[in-house]
Amino acid sequence: MAVVSAVVIGVLYGVALYLLLRRSLAKVILGLAIMTNATNLLIFTVAGPVRARPAIVAPDAAQLTPPFADPVPQAFILTAIVIGFGVLAFALVLAYRAFQVVGSDDLDDMRSTDTLSSDSPTPSEHAGPPDRGRASQVEQEPAVT
Repeated sequence: MAVVSAVVIGVLYGVALYLLLRRSLAKVILGLAIMTNATNLLIFTVAGPVRARPAIVAPDAAQLTPPFADPVPQAFILTAIVIGFGVLAFALVLAYRAFQVVGSDDLDDMRSTDTLSSDSPTPSEHAGPPDRGRASQVEQEPAVT
């Protein structure tokens, strides 16, 4: 069973690494999700499945009586699942916003938007129309002498 788990974890890490090195942002995010699951399986395999009672102290006992399951790997896996879900949600939102701005999920297209070309407008030209409030009306009124 340990050999099969090791092979499955190795294949998952290989597939995840392959997808992380692709140019498509969707494939990168899928690789991130697969790597998270491979890490959870690795923690589970290293801890070893135990057929024992849960680690709950009886009301009349001072300490746990063996055999009992180790709660630390379970806590690690649960924490890794929550953190992985949060990172995946953030990556999906970031990819969606990047797709809206660039119009493509190709990472090379996104890299080409890092620098401004000489014919592109400056940020001050994107500021919008000037303020037409009371101060600009005062300047436009002719002076009475």
